[in-house]
Amino acid sequence: MRKEDASGPAEPAVLRLFTYFRSSASYRVRIALNLKGLEYEAVYRHLRYDEHLAPDYLSLNPEGLLPVLQHGEIILTQSLAIIEYLDELFPEPRLLPTQPAARAQVRALALSIACEIHGPTNLRVTRYLKSALGHDQEAISAWSRHWIQVGFKALESRAIAASSGRRYLLGDSVSIADLCLVPQMYNARRQQVDLSPFPTLVAISHHLESLPPFAAAAPEAQPDCDL
Repeated sequence: MRKEDASGPAEPAVLRLFTYFRSSASYRVRIALNLKGLEYEAVYRHLRYDEHLAPDYLSLNPEGLLPVLQHGEIILTQSLAIIEYLDELFPEPRLLPTQPAARAQVRALALSIACEIHGPTNLRVTRYLKSALGHDQEAISAWSRHWIQVGFKALESRAIAASSGRRYLLGDSVSIADLCLVPQMYNARRQQVDLSPFPTLVAISHHLESLPPFAAAAPEAQPDCDL
């Protein structure tokens, strides 16, 4: 996408990512941008300090969720929609297969992570468990571990059938599903989930995390990391 400028040649629109180092959804998009070799401007919104709830940010995303991708005048929310947008605009390397069946399978794997695992364990859910329902941190951690284990059990079975050589979730190349797996595996380790029942997922994630675009997107590699 290019800006129209009557005074000279059109200039590419800047990619601007509103992100937080430990946001799983932002992590996915950072990987996609790195894989495609795209330069972008990072704008940091600290979740612990509720910077994602500031009026200027809510004007971009009324849900108050990260990430947001701003591309010229276009404002996009929801990480999987953002990644698909990037994949259509900058198709190499492809993150969704061209064949309908494989494309649907990849989407299903990605959604099973983003919706069925990450959804019940994200920050606003766990905050509600504490503030409104009165659960302590031990109970909240147990909640998160439960949903990660339930989701990983199904995902392990799918990966055994679909993975080629335990390097990618589906077939023999990176896909949007892998971009969801690595951040979720990071969260699982943070929550001290027993990963021994999921050797295929562990092997795939280990391979992916060794790749430079994934390593550069890791939380610890971000300028706003405060671990």
